[in-house]
Amino acid sequence: QVQLLESGGGLVQAGGSLRLSCAASGRTFSSYAMGWFRQAPGKEREFVATINLSGSITYYADSVKGRFTISRDNAKNTVYLQMNSLNPEDTAVYYCAADSRHAYGSRSIDGYDYWGQGTQVTVSS
Repeated sequence: QVQLLESGGGLVQAGGSLRLSCAASGRTFSSYAMGWFRQAPGKEREFVATINLSGSITYYADSVKGRFTISRDNAKNTVYLQMNSLNPEDTAVYYCAADSRHAYGSRSIDGYDYWGQGTQVTVSS
């Protein structure tokens, strides 16, 4: 079993940056593809980015491509989401998730086995 804990959220002005971190417990972190999702008020949870086991392959939602970067440090059991050029539409609770079934990480919520509690990101205009 994997436990995930996100951190790094907060309030930022439009155009600013934040880096989210997700620390995983357990010794098998490198066995999981990792993903970031987000959920805005009144909306469904949506895919943001995913990264494969080694960190060599990443995928992004079109809405964040070119602005967000997902990375991982398997030695530290941590996955990151660097978010640049933030805009108010990025306001949401951000969740990290671990996927044991898809080597490149699923873009679907159903593809993930474990979820963190989420961290709030608020972008003011």
